[in-house]
This record gives sequence, structure tokens and C-alpha cells, in this order.
Amino acid sequence: MDRKSFNQAAAKILSREHENHGIGTLGEKTLHAVVKNYVEPDEDFHEVPLEGYVADVYRDGRVMEIQTANFNTMRGKLETFLPLYQVTIVYPVPATKWLRWIDLETGEVSERRRSPKKGTPQAVFQELYKIKPFLKDPNLSIRILMIDVEESRLLDGWSQDRKKGSHRHNRVPVDLVEDLCLERTEDYRMLVPPELETFDSYEYAKASRLTVSRAQTALNVMHYLGVVDRVGRRGRRYLYEVAE
Repeated sequence: MDRKSFNQAAAKILSREHENHGIGTLGEKTLHAVVKNYVEPDEDFHEVPLEGYVADVYRDGRVMEIQTANFNTMRGKLETFLPLYQVTIVYPVPATKWLRWIDLETGEVSERRRSPKKGTPQAVFQELYKIKPFLKDPNLSIRILMIDVEESRLLDGWSQDRKKGSHRHNRVPVDLVEDLCLERTEDYRMLVPPELETFDSYEYAKASRLTVSRAQTALNVMHYLGVVDRVGRRGRRYLYEVAE
């Protein structure tokens, strides 16, 4: 993890957006632009036409794609790129999040408040499930960036306080907390909390701060990769252990 380089990338993008009166680089959202400049500071290697697509970053035979959600939209790129190049999907996850609310009628922006929800690296499995058939390809690696962010949201929701159903306006990185790279199957073991020995999806959910549904998705992916074995049942739930 290189926090200094991350802060330099954030400062560069925020300065540029200030000069452009808040308009992001090439219409990008701030988080995406900062992450792209962190993983590759030289912008000559950004937005490179490649095999009928445009790679976020391409340098020395390696493609890097910054994807904040919707991994399913990457299937075409992966089918094309993986036989030819090393591909890294960079996935930023909000670790701690501060919220600001924007009133569209008055233009007023609220003071920022810390969200009680905290992100974990295990959040990546909800997206990895969408590209599960590609995960065993030796040319594919996953890089998870845990980032503290300030998120602004529009007061345009359907509830009385206009917050439920609201739309996100932007996310501005505040700090880099952790930088994890999953290059081999063995690397996924770090996403099994060390206190778990023989466990079910409920116990994995509690230890990883996930919903039970998301924990089941995570274990589905790790079982497919051979990271965990099913060793029995507890009622209707599978029991798991980290594979030897």
C-alpha cells in the first residue's frame, strides 16, 4: 500500500475538478478517476483502444480495469482480453463513509456525518459471483482498495425525509486504508476471518460483517475456487473449512 501516492493522485484529480468547476475528467466520477491515477500515474497509458474496446489502463501487456460495481458488464472485455493479456480488476470498497446531503431545491449541502456502516474486503464477492466462470483464469487478478470516502447524495428519494431511494451524486476519496491483491487461489484465504475453523454461512456473515445472503454468495465463490471445502451440514446449512 502506498498512501502517499494515493494522496497525490487524489490531490491531482480534485485540483483538476476545482479548475473545471466540479466537472470530472472525461465525465468520470471522482473515485474512479483517483483510483485510475493511483494505479497508473502516467496518463499516456489511460483510456487505450485495445481489441475493439477501451482499456482503463494498458501498459506493458497488462490491462487494468477500475470497476466500482456491475462486474457483469465486463464479460465481453474479459472474454477478449484474458487470452491475450494480464488483466487486473481494481475494485474500490468504501471502508468508512461520511455522508453529505444535497437539497436540489435550495442548493444547501448538509454537514457531513459518519455512516454507521463499515465496508469489508469480502464485499467483493457479490461482484465476483457475476464473473465466476473467469475467476480461475491465470491471467486474471483482483485488486481490492479499501478507501475512506465522502459521499454526497441527492435529497430526491421517495420517503418523507427524501433519503430512502435517493441517488448518489459523487464519492470523493479521503484516505487509502488497505490495498489487497488476489493473484492466486491461495490469496483468497485472507478473506476467511482467521477465527473461523469449521463454520456455516451465518458464522461467516457475522465475522465478515455481511448479510447472510452475501455470505452465502461469498462461500459459493470460494467453494468454486477450492478455497473452502464443504465438510458436513448443520441442519440445512453447509459447514465449511479452509481447504488444505
